[in-house]
Amino acid sequence: MPFIMMTVLLDMMSIGMIVPVLPKLVGTFMSSPSDIAVAYGAAQVCFALAQFFSAPILGALSDRYGRRPVLLLGLFGMAVNFFVTALATEFWILLAVRLMGGMVCANVAVANAYVADITDGHNRAKNYGLLGAMFGLGFMLGPFMGGVLGDKNVHLPFFVAGGLALLNCLYGYLVLPESLPAEKRRTVRLTSVSPFSAMARLRQLKEVKPLLWVIALSTLAQFMLHTSWMLYTEFKFGWSPRDNGLSLFVVGLMAVIVQGGLLRHLQKFVSSSRLASIGLVSATLAFVAWGAVPAGWMMYAVIVINVFGYAVNPTIQGLISNAIDPKKQGESMGALSSINSVSAIVGPLLGAPVLATVSHYPQGDWRLGAPFYFCAVLQAMAAWIGIRHFSRRHSVAASTGVASTH
Repeated sequence: MPFIMMTVLLDMMSIGMIVPVLPKLVGTFMSSPSDIAVAYGAAQVCFALAQFFSAPILGALSDRYGRRPVLLLGLFGMAVNFFVTALATEFWILLAVRLMGGMVCANVAVANAYVADITDGHNRAKNYGLLGAMFGLGFMLGPFMGGVLGDKNVHLPFFVAGGLALLNCLYGYLVLPESLPAEKRRTVRLTSVSPFSAMARLRQLKEVKPLLWVIALSTLAQFMLHTSWMLYTEFKFGWSPRDNGLSLFVVGLMAVIVQGGLLRHLQKFVSSSRLASIGLVSATLAFVAWGAVPAGWMMYAVIVINVFGYAVNPTIQGLISNAIDPKKQGESMGALSSINSVSAIVGPLLGAPVLATVSHYPQGDWRLGAPFYFCAVLQAMAAWIGIRHFSRRHSVAASTGVASTH
């Protein structure tokens, strides 16, 4: 765990550094707030579209050749992506390099498969929580650094992020051990690992099929949030990249606190299904609050209050992973990543136009929160499906006299 946690930390720091400044960089090619919102959504879609098709293939390749080489490829590709983005002189160049970056980067899916390789089912949710804490820590440090640097020069965070990605690649090459021994690898036919066939195989996991819908809807809401957050806070509160970096620092801090420590203690007293249910409801209310608050400081209050919302993903991901064949963790995590990529494609396609439609309203207007209200509807649907699923599982376990582990 320490090796992969360090890799994920450095990876998320480099990615997090560009988050507060990418809208500003896109804005250098555009002339109006509505154009910036749509163009930023297009930049997000390009990366996600490439990941949708490549993630299952890269995940399956990690089942065949090991996790380490695929991770190294992704880290090196991200470094090139950051450097070329910083040097882009035309918007189409930025879109092209976003496509390239998405094609080679399956770091999240491979890291999840890595954890599954080295963890038994009993400890999997806990270790996914630790991995989530590294994501949170990376998003504490990265966006804050990117926001500070971006206030000085909008291109500077991309150069620093590229250097950090190269450093991570070197660390992985010299230090990171392989998690998948040769005897557990399997032959893979690339023709059978399209994102559509990979997701179809996930649907065969009847016992967790509803949870796939929960993941899909929750992730769609999250990507709408990601697309809207930077420009929404700029339009509504006049925030700068530094302000946005600081807000993401607090989000990362909460993720570290909950997923890195609090989650393990909560799981001793509260079942995974109960944790996920409370978290889904909490996240729904948080989306409504983020869209409605009249002052910027209230955004921080909602971030802190939404404690259980940070426990949803590692808890549900642990339940899904436990239902997957150990020899197919890479392919299956790649398929889950494709579900995320679909959400990452659809999220900007929904969020950017909605934000563009309301971008003309004055600062402080509650209608600027329209994308977040949409997110709340999606999250409420996920909560309904998840709670209904857990309730049925509990009823079946009670009727058969078998204690439910979920």
